[in-house]
Amino acid sequence: MTRGQKLLWWVLLVLGVLLAVVAGAALWAYQRLDGNISTDHAAADALDRDADERPEARAGDGARNILVIGHDFGSGTGNARSDTVLLLHLSADGTRADAVHVPRDIVVDIPACRTEEDGWSEATRAQFNWAFQFGGAACTIRTFEQMTGIRVDHHLAIGFEGFAEVVDAVGGVEVELDEAEHDPNVGHDLPAGRHLLDGEQALAYVRARIFVGDGSDLNRLARQQEFLGLLYERITDQDTVADPTRLYPVLKAVTSAITADAGLDSLDELYGLAKDLKAVPEDGVGFRTVPTLPHTSEPNRLRLDERAAARLFAAVRQDRSLPPVP
Repeated sequence: MTRGQKLLWWVLLVLGVLLAVVAGAALWAYQRLDGNISTDHAAADALDRDADERPEARAGDGARNILVIGHDFGSGTGNARSDTVLLLHLSADGTRADAVHVPRDIVVDIPACRTEEDGWSEATRAQFNWAFQFGGAACTIRTFEQMTGIRVDHHLAIGFEGFAEVVDAVGGVEVELDEAEHDPNVGHDLPAGRHLLDGEQALAYVRARIFVGDGSDLNRLARQQEFLGLLYERITDQDTVADPTRLYPVLKAVTSAITADAGLDSLDELYGLAKDLKAVPEDGVGFRTVPTLPHTSEPNRLRLDERAAARLFAAVRQDRSLPPVP
């Protein structure tokens, strides 16, 4: 399994396990789980008000662009920024699912966005993940659209507090460290060896960056991809799927972590998306990271590789296969 596929498993983690609900959950369980999913009315209102500044929607050809936002709101960080942003593009003919990761440290133009108090943030040039702090999912969407020219059709926002609850619901996830790791910024402190991480420890593990490896965001992305692959394996283990007493807490944690637009805010709609994803042939799954270069004036930040990024963005806009990795 490639790193890109492992990141796509996080989307399947949120969507694929919901198949079990539709397949055999009792009506009371289905209704309770369906009610856990929050509808992002604030983002819808903000995007409607700024409709004139967004790229035009495709003319109903069936292709879909879904922005998946993993954020740390409610996880005790105090800054409510997006930690992981992934565009999931499903082709009109159903034969391709392309996942495009947006590094959080790209320095981009963030437009003026509506705030929770119905005021405005100032347009600024800053790293991409600050957009969520300025104006929630709507600001992240508008920043992404402005950078790429790609119209976002739907979005899913997934809170990190839900991630920790999923880990606890499966009884923890085991990792093995070749050497001790310590990152005081996120409360990560583990000696070398094998560890069964609970939700709080897992959250620190996937957020560790500055003092782990080379300290880069891309290094942390690789850690997250590896861990999500391990978590997916725990969830899809037959002992979990076949045991309602183990599966229900997992599904409760997953659904409670989701905030979505009105087109993806129910189990039926997520079930349909999960089925479409699972129907994509294995060789039709692609993964790319938005092409970047080291920033010329800001240490530890990135800038767009303009030519390579333009080719990638054009392919998504035109529903073509993604260009080869340079």
